Amino acid sequence: MKASSPSSSNTTRETLPKGDALGDPDCPHCHGAGYVRYDLPLGDPKFGRLEVCACRAADLAEGARERLFEMSRLDRLSHLTFENFEARGNRNARFMTPQDATSLQTARELTENFARNPQGWLLLEGGYGCGKTHLAAAIANLAVSMGRPTLFITVPDLLDSLRFAFSDPETTFEARFEQIRNADLLALDDFGTQNATAWAQEKLFQIINFRYINKLPTVITTNLMLDEIESRIRSRLQDEEFVAHVRITAPDYRRPTETSNPGISMLSLPEMKAMTFKNFETREDELGKEAVTTTTVEKQDRFGNRVRDKEITRLTVAQEDLNTLRKAVTAAILFAEEPGGWLVLLGGSYCGKTHLAAAIGNYRIDLGGQAILVEVADLLDYLRQTFSPKSDVSFDRRFNEIKSTPMLILDDLKESGTSSVWAEDKLYQILNHRYYAQLPTVITSTLKPDPFAVNYPGLWNKILDATKSQVHVIDMPPYRRMGRGKSAAGHRKK
Repeated sequence: MKASSPSSSNTTRETLPKGDALGDPDCPHCHGAGYVRYDLPLGDPKFGRLEVCACRAADLAEGARERLFEMSRLDRLSHLTFENFEARGNRNARFMTPQDATSLQTARELTENFARNPQGWLLLEGGYGCGKTHLAAAIANLAVSMGRPTLFITVPDLLDSLRFAFSDPETTFEARFEQIRNADLLALDDFGTQNATAWAQEKLFQIINFRYINKLPTVITTNLMLDEIESRIRSRLQDEEFVAHVRITAPDYRRPTETSNPGISMLSLPEMKAMTFKNFETREDELGKEAVTTTTVEKQDRFGNRVRDKEITRLTVAQEDLNTLRKAVTAAILFAEEPGGWLVLLGGSYCGKTHLAAAIGNYRIDLGGQAILVEVADLLDYLRQTFSPKSDVSFDRRFNEIKSTPMLILDDLKESGTSSVWAEDKLYQILNHRYYAQLPTVITSTLKPDPFAVNYPGLWNKILDATKSQVHVIDMPPYRRMGRGKSAAGHRKK
C-alpha cells in the first residue's frame, strides 16, 4: 500500500506555504497537506478516502486531549487525587461501621489499580457524599497526567453538551458525539440523576453500547441500584466478566453526624455494642427463686368491650425454664458462627432476646461481616420516610437494601394490626424475599407460638420449615433490676 498526497505530488509542496500547512512541510508522504490518500484497488473500504498523515498524529492526539480536558473541566477537580482521599472516611462520623471503612479502602485500591491500567468498566455505586466522585475524578486526573485522552463529565452535562452542539459554531453534533463515545477513557459521573427525554436517553444508550461493544475503558458512578437503571444499560452493567462493581456503604462525608445508608441499625448505639455473648447472664443462680411478673392482657368488660388490663403472676424458676434459656444461647452462638436460615427467639419482655440478637450482630461485625439490627416499628417508619419530599433516596432503593442485606435482625415483632396494612405487607415482602433467597435472618417477638401463628399465619408456616428455620421459646421471667454499682449491660435485656 503506497501513500500519495491528496493532490499531485508535483504541486502540493508549491501550493501549500509553510505557514498554511496542516502537516509537516518536509513530510515525504503528504508534503504538508496533513492528509494522504492510499493507492488501493477499487472496492477496498478505504479506496478514495483521505486519511490523517502520520506526521499529524501527535498534534491531533494532543488536540483531542485538550478538547476532552476542556469539556471535562478537570481543572476544577484537580485537587481530587488518590493521595488526599480519606480511605477511612470522615473521622467525625458517628455511625461509621468497620464494613463502611472496608468498603472505602477496597474502593480506593480497585480504582487506583484501574487508573494505572484502565481495562473493562468500573461501576461505583453508593449514597450521596460517600466518595464516588472523588475516586472517579482521581482516576481521570491520574490518566490525564499519564497523557491519556480522558473525558470526565456528569451525565446531565454530557446531555447538555450534545444539545448545545446543534447551535455551536465551532463544532457539529456528529463531531461532539464522536468525541464523547470514542474517548480513550470516559468517566460518567452521577449516572441516573439526569432527567432525560427519550432522545437524550437514546443517545446515552448509544454511547454506552458503543463503548461496551468496542471494550473501551469506562467509569460510571451512580447512587442508583442496578434494578433502578434502564434495562438495556443494566444488562451491560451486569456483565461480571467485563464490569467491576464496587459498592461503597460509607455515610455522607459532608454530614458526619448523620446515619449511614441504611443507617437504622441499633448496633452502632453504645448500649447495643456492649451486648455480647461474654457478658450474657445465664441466670443459673435464679433456680428455685420466686419471680413476680406483670403482664398486660386483653379482657372484655361487662359491656363486651375489649380493654387492656394488667395481671400480676408469681412463678418459681425451674430447671426447665433455665434449659430454654440455655438452648437459646447455644443456638444463638452457633448461628453467629455459621449464619444460615432463620433464628426466631420468642419470650416475654426482658428475658434476654434482644441481648442475644445484638450479640449475634456484634459477633458478625467483629469478624468483618455485616449486620443490621432494627426494631420492626422503626424499620417501617424508616421505609415511610422515603416518601417525604425531603428524602434524598427512593423507596425502592431503601427497600431493596433492607431485604438484601447480608444479615437482618428484626427485633420486637408485635401482634398484627399494630401497623398499617401497607406496612405489614412490606414487612412480609422483605421476609418472603429473605426466606427464598436463604439470607440469614433473626426475629425476636414477645408473641408466644400460638398467637404468633394466628397473627402471621404465612410467616409462621415458613418458620415451621425446620430445614430453614429454628424457633426457641425462652420461658424465663424478666431480668431483675440490679443494685447500684453493677453493670447496666447485664440487666437491660429484652
